[in-house]
Amino acid sequence: MRLSASIKSAFNQQKTVVQTNDSAKEMQISVKASGFGSAINGGELLLLSLATCFCNDIYREAGKRNIAITGVDVVCSGEFGSDGEPGSNFTYTAQVTSDASPEEIDALIRHTDQVAEVHNTLRKGLSITLMT
Repeated sequence: MRLSASIKSAFNQQKTVVQTNDSAKEMQISVKASGFGSAINGGELLLLSLATCFCNDIYREAGKRNIAITGVDVVCSGEFGSDGEPGSNFTYTAQVTSDASPEEIDALIRHTDQVAEVHNTLRKGLSITLMT
């Protein structure tokens, strides 16, 4: 599976596209009040990526276990310091609404934490290369 994301930005304009294999989807992200750049910063999007990954994976893993899920709430938080400093203290909570037993839900949440791809990517660390 090949993924990509792109932003084309100009004064009071922004086009944001994400793509998985041949399926491209445009996202609406507001422009800053200054007219330049995104109103949502990269750290916020990174935390949203973690929340989205976990939410989607809960549904996937629940399906494998034949657990019917009626709702998922995920809250991710972290801290960023001065310009150029990496984030730290990333944490998240998840609540799953289901008729399954609390033990089944707890096991599902703990299992999903171990297989969530974005989480595992950040836990492992990765190389990011500027291609010129």
